[in-house]
Amino acid sequence: MPPDWPPAVLPPGSPDWEASAVIWLLDAVPPDYRAYGVLRRHPLALARMAGYHVRSSVEAARTGYRGAAVDLKDHLPPHVIEAVLEAYREEGPRLVRLATAIDLVERALRGELFTARM
Repeated sequence: MPPDWPPAVLPPGSPDWEASAVIWLLDAVPPDYRAYGVLRRHPLALARMAGYHVRSSVEAARTGYRGAAVDLKDHLPPHVIEAVLEAYREEGPRLVRLATAIDLVERALRGELFTARM
């Protein structure tokens, strides 16, 4: 499997791999997504929606990071603003890794095969 493959998702082709993908993908999106049976029945649709959601979250984190110091300077002390920026510095890369993993799962759900590289 590719190095960014999510550990909680079984390898494609193994028994119950799509079920493990659905469980993992549902954990990557807001809880309200669980209310839509179509997303449980069609993992590819869920992966597509999850990808859009997480990529939007990446952009939101980037926007928030760029504006936090200016937006909050009149309302919070500098040490709190620095803590907020640190949260963005941790959350941004986590979201990027999540988006990459979702993309891999979506590609596998579309039938793409991953080959080992030397």
